[in-house]
Amino acid sequence: MNKIRVFDFDEYPGLRHCTISEFSGEEFYHNVVNEAFKNAYDKKEKLIIDLDGVDAYASSFLDEAFGNLVYDFTLKNIKEYIIIVSNDEPHWIKMIENETYKQWEERRKANAKVIVTEIHKPWYRLINDVLMFEVWEMP
Repeated sequence: MNKIRVFDFDEYPGLRHCTISEFSGEEFYHNVVNEAFKNAYDKKEKLIIDLDGVDAYASSFLDEAFGNLVYDFTLKNIKEYIIIVSNDEPHWIKMIENETYKQWEERRKANAKVIVTEIHKPWYRLINDVLMFEVWEMP
């Protein structure tokens, strides 16, 4: 199993988008989570994402990071390959699983455009069960 600790990204994670704060959920998703999940998916292994150890979260950081994951890989796959850990604040897990996942899966099914606020390197997205690697959206 692979493990991501948000603390290793930054002790003080920011807000939703790159244009409004450093260490945003958008940046975390594009620079850390997308490829890590792709690797877990390829290997059919669980990816643990540990939320503990940071100073605090804005809900928008978590919504953006985990929402993009659902959008790019489908809710079914996220439920199969992601384990979210938080002993410090387990209510964040409930918010992600009960709100973020559901809302972003609806957006994915509706083909709603995902907002990016800076140019990112190519990232993975599952299209008709095929992993594709490209720049999907531009600011």
